[in-house]
Amino acid sequence: MKLPIIRQFYQTQTPENLEKTLEVLEAFCEFRGATEEDLNVAGELITNICGALEVHHNVKNGMSEKDALNGFAQKVLGSIDK
Repeated sequence: MKLPIIRQFYQTQTPENLEKTLEVLEAFCEFRGATEEDLNVAGELITNICGALEVHHNVKNGMSEKDALNGFAQKVLGSIDK
């Protein structure tokens, strides 16, 4: 998870574009020939795209961009600590 990437995805892409890209990456991960390195890269991209989608959702519901980004980061870091 990289907040600068999530911020850029949020600022430059629509939720619809992010959702379509997410579908493609998820389909790629199901490919038998994908290496572990491929899956790690795709997983990182999926996390960043999901973060951007969550930021879009939270900003739409009245949260500031900064708070939405920090909230997503805290959620991810909190799940890692468990």
